[in-house]
Formats: sequence, structure tokens, C-alpha cells
Amino acid sequence: MNTTQQIASDARALGVRPGSVLLVHSSLRSLGRKGIHPQEVIDGLLLALGDRGTLVFPALSYLHCGPAHSLTFDVRNTPSNVGALPEYFRTSVPGVRRSLCPTHSCCAIGEKQERVVGEHHLDDTPAGEHSPFRRVMELDGSVLFLGCGTNCNTSMHAVEELSRPEYLFEDCYTYTMIREDGNSYQQRCYAHDFRGVSQVYRRMEDLLTDTELQTGNILAAPCHLMRCVPMWEKADAKYRENPHYFVDPR
Repeated sequence: MNTTQQIASDARALGVRPGSVLLVHSSLRSLGRKGIHPQEVIDGLLLALGDRGTLVFPALSYLHCGPAHSLTFDVRNTPSNVGALPEYFRTSVPGVRRSLCPTHSCCAIGEKQERVVGEHHLDDTPAGEHSPFRRVMELDGSVLFLGCGTNCNTSMHAVEELSRPEYLFEDCYTYTMIREDGNSYQQRCYAHDFRGVSQVYRRMEDLLTDTELQTGNILAAPCHLMRCVPMWEKADAKYRENPHYFVDPR
């Protein structure tokens, strides 16, 4: 098998379901093959998902757009800050669409693309009820942690927003949002805070069963595949029991 085929085979063996919605956090370097191209990885994941699947990458831009940086978000030109694979996906894969959120956008391609990213601009928080993170759960999707561990689980912000622990939000800011057609509008959005705490989302691993969280390798990358519905249900219950379960004091 070539690299793309091997990635698809490994992803299916891990539990990636044809026709499903898959949100991917990633480390390109973890795959362990010198010279591997991001397109090979994306093609392999799309092959595993099949014609009716939907592939989603975070395109978070909080290091470029936010109260400490700029209050202008350009959906075409504001870079993401979460690694090589998401940025390649955003800029170089034809047909990919990015959601409209100044700090926590996502990009998607596939059958459920519009459902996943099309209404993010309706939220006034980074990971609200119209966000891709909520949509992936509603569509019974999964989160793949490709060689990066589970602590980078941005979907947990969306679960936190259900109960809103006191450390979660900072102030609300007015952003200039520039759409794909170049037209702009004003959007109010709260910023996440987390001052004084460190996120420990890897504790989610202890709450899930072997069918809800599967582990294995894609090429050389150690991977976790987490089903979103049980993740949301168990995380929300834990937040309501102990709002600080997934954070530690700094």
C-alpha cells in the first residue's frame, strides 16, 4: 500500500466509520515518515471516511485574533495556529469551508459540511450551540487525536459552555468579521479566560469505556479516537458534579 492507503487502513482499524463526521487534532511529525505530505494524510482520512463522510479540522486563530492581538477576523486570510495539517487543509484543499468565529473557527469538507460550519457566526461565544464542536456531537461524530494526545480537546470548551464554570469567560468584544466574499460585518463574541488554571482534558480518558475511546496507531502516530456523544454526556455530568475536575490551579 502507498502512504494514503496505509493511513486509510490504519484509520479504519482504529474505528473511523465510513460516512461519519470526524474532527481531527493532529501532529504531522508524529506520523514518523520523512517527507510525508499533508495531502497524503488528508487523502487517507477522506478515503477512510468514504464518499458520504465529513472531515473537520480546527482552525483556531486565538494567537492572531483576539483582545491581545487584532479584533479583525478574515475568514480567508487570518491564519490558524494549531499546526501544519489544519493550516494546509484550510489553505490548499479545494472545497474546504471555514466557519465564522474570530478565535475558534473550524474547517470542513464533505457531505455534512454546511451543517458543521455554516452557522457558527450565530454564537456569541467561541464554542456555543451553533459551533462545529457542538455539531460534530449532534451528528454522532468522533474526535481523532492523531499523535497529539487528548489534552488538546477543544470540544471540551463546548461542554464547559453548558455549565459555564467561573474561570471560563473573559469580556465580550466587538470584532470586524470579513466573509469569503470580502464583505464585512460586526460580531460580538466573548473571549475564553482560563487565567489561574491549567486545562487537564486528558482526564476524560478515565471516564470512557473501551468502545467509547479506542486507541491504536496511524503509521507511527499513537492515536485516540473518542466518540463525541458519550464524551459530552460524561464530561457534562462531571462538570456539574465538580466544575474544576478538568482543570488544575497554575
